[in-house]
Amino acid sequence: MGATGAGWIVPKKYVEKVGDDGFKKAPVGAGPYQFVSFTPGQELVLEAFDQYWRKPPNVKRLVFKVIPDETTRLAALKRGEVDIVYSIRGELAEELQRTKGLTLKPAVIQATFWLYFADQWDPKSPWHDERVRRAASLAIDHDTINRALTLGYSRITGSIIPDTFDYYWKPPAPTYDPAKARQLLAEAGYPNGFDAGEYFCDTSYANLAEATLNNLEEVGIRAKLRPLERAAFFKGYAEKRFKNLIQGASGAFGNAATRLEAFVAKGGAYAYGSYPDIDALFQQQAAELDHARREATLHKIQQVVHDRTIYAHLWQLAFLNGAGPRVGESGLGLIPNYAYSAPYEDLTLAHQ
Repeated sequence: MGATGAGWIVPKKYVEKVGDDGFKKAPVGAGPYQFVSFTPGQELVLEAFDQYWRKPPNVKRLVFKVIPDETTRLAALKRGEVDIVYSIRGELAEELQRTKGLTLKPAVIQATFWLYFADQWDPKSPWHDERVRRAASLAIDHDTINRALTLGYSRITGSIIPDTFDYYWKPPAPTYDPAKARQLLAEAGYPNGFDAGEYFCDTSYANLAEATLNNLEEVGIRAKLRPLERAAFFKGYAEKRFKNLIQGASGAFGNAATRLEAFVAKGGAYAYGSYPDIDALFQQQAAELDHARREATLHKIQQVVHDRTIYAHLWQLAFLNGAGPRVGESGLGLIPNYAYSAPYEDLTLAHQ
């Protein structure tokens, strides 16, 4: 979802000496902590490097534990077995808020989520009709889903572009109107709704998918949830193997143009089709050197994407984390739009 390790800088001589496998077992870098041990699927242990150029780290030892289940993560935080946990949602987040000594730390990041109508370019598909896509968008109760899953901290922006990106165009706020959704479906020839096939999603956000599916079913759009492990989901998404509905998301950094390039423009890594007028505008902005004119063109593209309901916005994610009583500075939120603790050298314990 975020930046990958594709751009890591590593010591050439050391890698040549030990090889790729040797580097994975005993990596060497230039950060504030040095590698101690790694047990795949269980934990990573680091110790402070006191000669770090920025400053010596405050916390001398960091242990990263793998706890896939949210309930287990919260229980470990409450028992003091861990001091910081990532991604606690829904009722568990409410419990975290209520627990004395624990602190909820929400961070709205550059990860937008959306519903993608993968078959909209197929004239035989119901999704080819803009009215059907608009009906699906109107059926989604964004505010209720947001409150239930992320306690209202996620942003409902109406766009696949994060509102912190350069060249972001602010669309009208999404509207929840199931009656209008049913009317549009009837006008499109589906007065009793229709079977929409499968709804593909990353299993990590199946809770968002379930809530969205419930909303769609309430207006007559019936689909079956198909959650996939994250690597398999994004592989299938990129290989254009999915049909029907896709719950897409991206936490990649960049600007409006880079997000449009991947998800809207012709040839995009996750674009199942494109529209000639949008493609022409995208090429125009790519060659434009004047900032104001480029911004105007990118705004126009985003407006067309919105007006045509190529996507139905779900939310801009608020990542809900928690910190325990031993923590002074958790690092959560120190870097804008970043979901996790950082920089590590700034973390402190409460008694420091």
